[in-house]
Amino acid sequence: MSALTIFDEARPQTPLLTTTDAATIQARLDEVGVRFEQWQASQPVVAGDAPQTVLAAYQADIQRLVEAGGYQTVDVISIASDHPDKVALRQKFLSEHRHSEDEVRFFVAGRGLFALHLDDKVFEVLCEQGDLLSVPANTRHWFDLGANPELVAIRFFNNPDGWVAHYTGSAIADNFSRLAD
Repeated sequence: MSALTIFDEARPQTPLLTTTDAATIQARLDEVGVRFEQWQASQPVVAGDAPQTVLAAYQADIQRLVEAGGYQTVDVISIASDHPDKVALRQKFLSEHRHSEDEVRFFVAGRGLFALHLDDKVFEVLCEQGDLLSVPANTRHWFDLGANPELVAIRFFNNPDGWVAHYTGSAIADNFSRLAD
């Protein structure tokens, strides 16, 4: 079940809000300029499937979002718990970073934990199958796919180079939640 937990950045052990209500999640994220929607993700894909399989299964959804958002590049992150590079991949996303473009993800299987550092708050968004999350350009954030990932997400980019992170050098992510198995 999708969830949102909001923290004061100085008090990572004390949530200001925790909710699993999709309408509340969408409203609270909308207040800070983050798009959150729940779509149908009913195609038979599983973590570890080849990107081509996922792209073919969701071609209609992808085309609709590409046309609406003008995205130039679409790829897939598909990681199962037996992935040989799962530790390195997890580490790549765990440090606070930004992107010069919106970070758009459609979760078609599994789950992942986004943490958005907005002003003096941290918004942890547990995304699961069917969730679409669009993090605005230059938003400080990090992402946890978990120690034993089971995740398939379609990623949309305005940058033809795809995923390019600009790390902030902050250790704030070390103080907040990790995705539990």
